[in-house]
Amino acid sequence: MMSPSPTTPSKFTYARLVPELLVTDVNASLHFWRDLCGFRVVYDRLYEGFAYLDLNGAQIMLEERDRGRNWIVGPMDSPFGRGINFQIEVPTIDPLLASLALGSWPLFMKSEKKWYRTGGLETGVHQFLVQDPDGYLIRFSAECGQRQISSLPTP
Repeated sequence: MMSPSPTTPSKFTYARLVPELLVTDVNASLHFWRDLCGFRVVYDRLYEGFAYLDLNGAQIMLEERDRGRNWIVGPMDSPFGRGINFQIEVPTIDPLLASLALGSWPLFMKSEKKWYRTGGLETGVHQFLVQDPDGYLIRFSAECGQRQISSLPTP
C-alpha cells in the first residue's frame, strides 16, 4: 500500500484493485478522464507521463507509452483494451452525458436502462459506453433499483 504523497489528502483511501492504462498521450487522456468525466488527479508525475485519478473511489492510473518503464506483453494495436470494459458506478449519468456532449465526444453506446439478474433479484442500471482517446471502453452506470425477477430465461 502506498502512503499518501504530500499533495494527497491524508484521508484518501486507495482502492484494492487499480487498473493502469498505457496511453498514447497523457494530456489527451487527462482531458477525457478529468475534464470531461470528472475524475480528479490524486497525484501525478507528468514528467514521466503518469497520473493517478479518482472519482468517488473508482480509481485508475494513466501511464504514457514510451516515457519510462512500461510492462507490455504483446503488440499495442489501437484500439487498446480490446475485450474489456471498465464499469464505473456513479450516482447519475446525466452530468457525464452533458459534459461529453458539450465536449463533442462521441458515445460508443447511447444511454439505456437495463435490468440484470443478480442472484434472486434483478438490478436496474442507467448506463452508457464511451471510449477514451486510446479506445479503452468505459461503461458509466447508475443503479435504478431492484425488482423481483419477472420471468426465468428459457434454456
